[in-house]
Amino acid sequence: MDTTRSDYLFRESLKRIPGGVNSPVRAFKAVGRTPLFIQSAKGSHITDVDGNTFIDYVCSWGPGILGHAHPEVVEAVQKACADGLTYGAPTEREWKLAELIHEAMPSVEKVRLVSSGTEAVMSAIRVARGYTGRDLIVKFKGNYHGHSDGLLVKAGSAALTTAVPDSSGVPASYTQNTLVALYNDKESVRELMEAYKGQVAAIIVEPVAANMGVVLPEDGFLAFLREITDAYGSLLIFDEVITGFRLGFGGAQEYFGVTPDMTTLGKIVGGGMPMAAYGGSAEIMDKVSPVGPVYQAGTLSGNPVATAAGIATLKILKAHKEYYEKLEQKARRLADAFAKSGEKSGRPVQVNQIGSLLSAFFTDKAVRDYDSAVGADTGMYAKYFGWMLDHGVYVAPSQFEAMFVSVAHTDEEIEETCQVIRGL
Repeated sequence: MDTTRSDYLFRESLKRIPGGVNSPVRAFKAVGRTPLFIQSAKGSHITDVDGNTFIDYVCSWGPGILGHAHPEVVEAVQKACADGLTYGAPTEREWKLAELIHEAMPSVEKVRLVSSGTEAVMSAIRVARGYTGRDLIVKFKGNYHGHSDGLLVKAGSAALTTAVPDSSGVPASYTQNTLVALYNDKESVRELMEAYKGQVAAIIVEPVAANMGVVLPEDGFLAFLREITDAYGSLLIFDEVITGFRLGFGGAQEYFGVTPDMTTLGKIVGGGMPMAAYGGSAEIMDKVSPVGPVYQAGTLSGNPVATAAGIATLKILKAHKEYYEKLEQKARRLADAFAKSGEKSGRPVQVNQIGSLLSAFFTDKAVRDYDSAVGADTGMYAKYFGWMLDHGVYVAPSQFEAMFVSVAHTDEEIEETCQVIRGL
């Protein structure tokens, strides 16, 4: 029997939508609850269809860095909509957004706009292969780069193997050119690069892993990836779909001072609208059609509504770079609350935090890679999720996602959230 409007909508959605949701994590299966159906969002809050309002730390999985429905972004979108939703033809906004991306990340001399992070990464890898004339790609266990067939893989019994598909429906032949190394493990990368010398087109990495919970790169790891790709004639691709414009206006590459050959972007670059991008040096990107032989296209790529939202968002971030230090301070307060909660309860907890991203892992071991992340107590995470939700705080319904802080979160809301955490 339905007890809430969300319960009813979920039951009805199950009849027409696989699992009742259009992205698996939304189903709340990992936390043993019925998903909330959201009616609206404003600033730092979301409101469900039953009228319950929550302080939101999911922020649509990242793009809500300014908060929901920022007036300047909404105004830009409304004006764009009045001129038409899509043309399938070039617009001035595409160029303006490309200029803003290049200004933030000089390594992106040319950029191609697409509609999703999956599409951006899939396309970047195709370009890397076309540019180098090589087939193999190295990714890291626990790093997520979208659901394209060739990347939906994890390591087998050893890192020094080709990968096997992570999903039914992906032929093994689609992943035979994907090699899997261990995040923060330099030796696993060296072994692969030497074993497949002259065959690796690119190493792709989340510079800060955020899809196994937040896991930071250890000192020198990203610089090592830069050095080894140079040594073996491979490209280095930073998947900054989450870190781009989150760690700083220049993303992770600015934050860590490591310059990749190619960058993939999403989330914030569209201001919350469906938008993503991939880019790199002019030499590399000139391999993309219609200039070069690497084909990629999309009717909705660079559509006028999403570019309007992206331009408005990036202009605000550019004009207020002081936001980033404030976001870091807010995130540190939350991380400190988790630490104090663990001390008070005697419950082991590890908190990984960088910039406006953080994750709490209920474990007594440092979380530095995929294996240590999945070793955390997910049952305790489900209890934590329920506690937070029941006290008006909406966090990721999965251990293996990030907690996002926005500019819209006030000091009072951060303190309110800290009190809830400390009461766990």
